[in-house]
Amino acid sequence: MLKSISSSDDHLLSLIVSSTGKLHLRQIHAVLLRTSLIRNSDVFHHFLSRLALSLIPRDIKYSCRVFSQRLNPTVSHCNTMIRAFSLSQTPCEGFRLFRALRRNSFLPANPLSSSFALKCCIKSGDLLGGLQIHGKIFSDGFLSDSLLMTTLMDLYSTFENSTDACKVFDEIPQRDTVSWNVLISCYLRNKRTRDVLVLFDKMKNDVDGCVKPDNVTCLLALQACANLGALDFGKQVHDFIDENGLSGALNLSNTLVSMYSRCGSMDKAYEVFNRMRERNVVSWTAMISGLAMNGFGKEAIEAFNEMLKFGISPEEQTLTGLLSGCSHSGLVDEGMMFFDRMRSGEFKIKPNLHHYGCIVDLLGRARLLDKAYSLVKSMEMKPDSTIWRTLLGACRVHGNVELGERVISHLIELKAEEAGDYVLLLNTYSSVGKWEKVTELRSLMKEKRIQTKPGCSAIELQGTVHEFIVDDVSHPRKEEIYKMLAEINQQLKIAGYVAEITSELHNLDSEEEKGYALRYHSEKLAIAFGILVTPPGTTIRVTKNLRTCVDCHNFAKFVSDVYDRVVIVRDRSRFHHFKGGSCSCNDFW
Repeated sequence: MLKSISSSDDHLLSLIVSSTGKLHLRQIHAVLLRTSLIRNSDVFHHFLSRLALSLIPRDIKYSCRVFSQRLNPTVSHCNTMIRAFSLSQTPCEGFRLFRALRRNSFLPANPLSSSFALKCCIKSGDLLGGLQIHGKIFSDGFLSDSLLMTTLMDLYSTFENSTDACKVFDEIPQRDTVSWNVLISCYLRNKRTRDVLVLFDKMKNDVDGCVKPDNVTCLLALQACANLGALDFGKQVHDFIDENGLSGALNLSNTLVSMYSRCGSMDKAYEVFNRMRERNVVSWTAMISGLAMNGFGKEAIEAFNEMLKFGISPEEQTLTGLLSGCSHSGLVDEGMMFFDRMRSGEFKIKPNLHHYGCIVDLLGRARLLDKAYSLVKSMEMKPDSTIWRTLLGACRVHGNVELGERVISHLIELKAEEAGDYVLLLNTYSSVGKWEKVTELRSLMKEKRIQTKPGCSAIELQGTVHEFIVDDVSHPRKEEIYKMLAEINQQLKIAGYVAEITSELHNLDSEEEKGYALRYHSEKLAIAFGILVTPPGTTIRVTKNLRTCVDCHNFAKFVSDVYDRVVIVRDRSRFHHFKGGSCSCNDFW
């Protein structure tokens, strides 16, 4: 077969294109060398492309040796190698090659070369290299190349620089769906989630019809809705998916289940899940995790067992959802049973930090604090600050100061740098009146320049998301909101609500001052706005970026009873479904 190769270049090219293995390519390489066809630019290009880009697994070292044998590489040859490096485990070498070739004038200005070099910088995390390429793009006069500019946007998006990504977007002469998606992805990475919804609306309502949301756009929009708890907007995206024949995509269905779950609408999540023609482990994990975070532990177990009956093996995240479901619903025996099955190797998944955290939470809720502490001490891996914080939260809830002090010592020994760890320490000290410790810890945080994240609560109204921070005065209807909140506080006071002053972390002089400081927390303003603008009986859905405090939790319970409203609050770790004066978390979160 190899003897006949030299008789026809076309036959040779077809053999190169159809080659499937490294041995076959080596044989062809030998013939190319023997017949001197390696000097043919077109033949060399096809062989190098097959070797560097199509061979699985790729052999970048062999490709480099072949490339180095070419004394006068063309732009296409160079682009092939730079692209190959962008797909390899050594992408930085692609940027070095690009820079060397440009410096030696082997590689003339070419948009594709810059695009592949940018992808090398994106993969290697080399922002400085990317900035240098941006400068070259400007000097080479390629600012009108839409594909190249989209890749440049992707660079800034990767480094969470939405400002520069937006500037590049504005300069693109012909924006297509891909460029819009890159910008949306950048906004999502930069937590500009409301801007994602605005962009989706612009694409959907584009009068010129030049761009239209595709699968990727819908996925990104649904993720934004899930992050914001924007249920109404999520339904609009769902409607768009159905109307445009995209509902058959498995990844979109999985994301819809996750979005509805994270917006606290399990009936809609189940409706999507039930209609799916195909389900994979991601589908089941989304459903199990959704049931878990909404407090449906028994249903999460039923879904898990059903998944096993279908022969689908769980993943790490599946078991995290299952164990957290047991934890949130107080199913101690069931949770320990599944954890023991994990440790025995039944699921072929070793418990990780998330799994141990779920069990520590489970035992803490059941007042089995000593057992939880023993479990943490016996862990095969080193417990992180989240594990200790989980146990410390249980100590605070159950008033176990002695164990709480021991846990605090572990956190200090760990030198945790996350602001959340220090905030939990502040909560613990303030709850027992150790204000000197609070002052000491605040000084330490100031010294280490640890900034606590400000609390922010969001509520959606007719597809528009309204956000509030503590003492917020930025909302256009602020006067009405504060008047409504004052009225609510008056009604709740009559019903027996008293501010939980242990939630105030400052050592104020009087209980009255502490109660006043708690009055305008972000979730209270969001709930007041919800009552102000929605008809009686409407469910109020609030999303908060931090753990809700005890006082705001009590406030929401009273609101649900006095105003006969279902109030759903999603904080950093779980959902709180308030109804008739009680919460789905049983006052432990």
